Amino acid sequence: MELGVNFFDTAWVYGNGRSEKLLGKLLRDYPEKKVYITTKIPPKNFKWPMEPTYSLDETFPSDHMKEYLHKSLKNLGVEQIDLVLLHGWDDIWTKDERWQKTVVELKQQGLIKAFGVSIDRWEPENAIQAIKTGLIDVVEVIYNIFDQAPEDNLFPVCKELNVGVIARVPFDEGTLTDSLTINSKWPEGDWRNLYFGTENLQPSLDHLASLKSALPIGANIPELALQFILSNRDISTTIPGMRKVKNINANVIASDKGRLSQELIDRLRSHRWDRKPTSWAG
Repeated sequence: MELGVNFFDTAWVYGNGRSEKLLGKLLRDYPEKKVYITTKIPPKNFKWPMEPTYSLDETFPSDHMKEYLHKSLKNLGVEQIDLVLLHGWDDIWTKDERWQKTVVELKQQGLIKAFGVSIDRWEPENAIQAIKTGLIDVVEVIYNIFDQAPEDNLFPVCKELNVGVIARVPFDEGTLTDSLTINSKWPEGDWRNLYFGTENLQPSLDHLASLKSALPIGANIPELALQFILSNRDISTTIPGMRKVKNINANVIASDKGRLSQELIDRLRSHRWDRKPTSWAG
């Protein structure tokens, strides 16, 4: 807050409401500041990634959406949330009018200002039909130096229909922090132990090495990772994690530096890495 950050992304599932409660305290500590909060409603079955075999009744039935919205309102200590996302999505549910009616109802009641969906890993096109309903104000999607697929079809639709874009996983779960090694380990229960398993750890290191070899020695990879995202005019904002104060300071510095040159953007763009959804990726 003191560095000027005014947008925070959370979800009920982050600590089963604990993260929301921490943000609620932040709002009370800075009543003079205008802060924008996004939170997410978890699927009823608490299963990620979304599968097209799941029914809407298993994921986002109306009573479940309302229940968790009210939990989030209570945790945050607010009467209205700026943006509420469904924490996962599959376009197979688009034509089911029940979720649509629920969104309209929650907006009419003044409980949410804007609504959207968080798109599952490496499936950027799996929300385009939902966007076309006119009920989606914002999408949250993985986008970074490696994951550029949203540029192909998702971003053009968002631009045409004036839908905001939040770029999530800007550092590819840590690869683009330039701190990943073959011996990297995380605390028990940290899902990165699964994500950076044998199928993904070495390929991630290989792609990082290729990226670094194309840049001047000592290039600040995390800074370039954020600037690459923020140089794209189709992006509204991005949401790096906040585990250490020094990282927050560095992220704000990167944000303040502005857009990269087109020559450098093109060089980074050449490191696109297209991947397919998998069970271990979540």
